[in-house]
Amino acid sequence: MTPAFSVLSAQNVHPEPSVRDLGVITDSRLTMADHVTAVCKAGYYKLRQLRRVVQSLTSEASIKVTGQRVHQQPHRLLQLSAIRHNRHPAPSMQSVQNAAVRLVTGTRRSEHITPVLMSLHWLPVRRRITFKVATIVHKCLNGRSCSMYLSNDLQYAG
Repeated sequence: MTPAFSVLSAQNVHPEPSVRDLGVITDSRLTMADHVTAVCKAGYYKLRQLRRVVQSLTSEASIKVTGQRVHQQPHRLLQLSAIRHNRHPAPSMQSVQNAAVRLVTGTRRSEHITPVLMSLHWLPVRRRITFKVATIVHKCLNGRSCSMYLSNDLQYAG
């Protein structure tokens, strides 16, 4: 009998432009651009669903619901950003967050969004990524629920 790998030939193998593995979409250049696009698409979809509900809620309840739904989706992205710190996600993910803020507060597109983010106590996406990375490093250095491979690679410099 012939081994299974000898059945494959170069004619049968075709590279895919992007693949999903463990919920992460990567392309042939190993970037997260396709994954970021998918996360943003899901974020906008959730905002379209929330648009109907937010109008019937109090402002406090709509802020909580929207914050949880919109910030829940990029959570996976923020965890992955520890690997690729501050690369692709910020501009497109920031637009999703800005749309969520505008939905909740009724802010117009012509108005500056930073003061509104500050009033809601929502960190901008780039700062959320930095905060997430700093939290992971802090947990690893202090022996709290951290992956063994991360804690082994980090050394306390203080």
